[in-house]
Amino acid sequence: MYQFFIEPFEVKEEHIIITGSDVNHIKNVLRMRAGEKIAAVCEAEGRKYVCEIQNMEEESIFCRILSAEESNTELSAKIFLFQGLPKGDKMELIVQKAVELGCFEIIPVVCKRCVVKLEEKKRKSRVERWQSISEAAAKQSMRQIIPHVHDVMSFAEALSYASDMSVRLIPYERAVNMPETKKWLESVRPGEKIAVFIGPEGGFEEAEIEKAKEAGVMPITLGRRILRTETAALTILGWLMYELESMEKEV
Repeated sequence: MYQFFIEPFEVKEEHIIITGSDVNHIKNVLRMRAGEKIAAVCEAEGRKYVCEIQNMEEESIFCRILSAEESNTELSAKIFLFQGLPKGDKMELIVQKAVELGCFEIIPVVCKRCVVKLEEKKRKSRVERWQSISEAAAKQSMRQIIPHVHDVMSFAEALSYASDMSVRLIPYERAVNMPETKKWLESVRPGEKIAVFIGPEGGFEEAEIEKAKEAGVMPITLGRRILRTETAALTILGWLMYELESMEKEV
């Protein structure tokens, strides 16, 4: 079943009226017809509606509500991914998979070893592109929210933004002691904010690691092998998702 995001004003007593860009997507891309079912999530209400398409007009689609329930696809903690800007289209992959794995926010970060240099105009269009990928991934993975992709931050700004978060981790190729990594991952608890810092292709400079440590960010290891930036991000997000989902099942 395809899922779409709606605003509170689009929800009526027994119907949902879909407007905006999703109208063209439903009619002309998916070629859906009256009688087919869709899921509509109202992010502001935290509710998911299962609906049946009834009527399609030029700028709106009328759907009958079949059922409504509280949406429960979100992790019990909020994960903030601070991603050092990678080359090429790797950021698009990272955004897509981070959203699928339950990331709450994605913050692109300019680090010392970043090769990519984005001018203001290009940066704005890139962020808009990443946000559209986040929305598409949220629909595909049945998320309750569309994770926000921030404007690009400097490393110092990123550390400041993460300063009030409960758990702050920075995978680093020179870090050792996997049991320590395991301990930190198992320490996460529902309701916490978790910051994860991932370096660009060249990794973090030692000076950046020192600044992170001074700010209370804990260097951890992801194993004995050197991982690509996109692999590192998805590895730790996968581990965190597992830990948080396991806690929920135990409860």
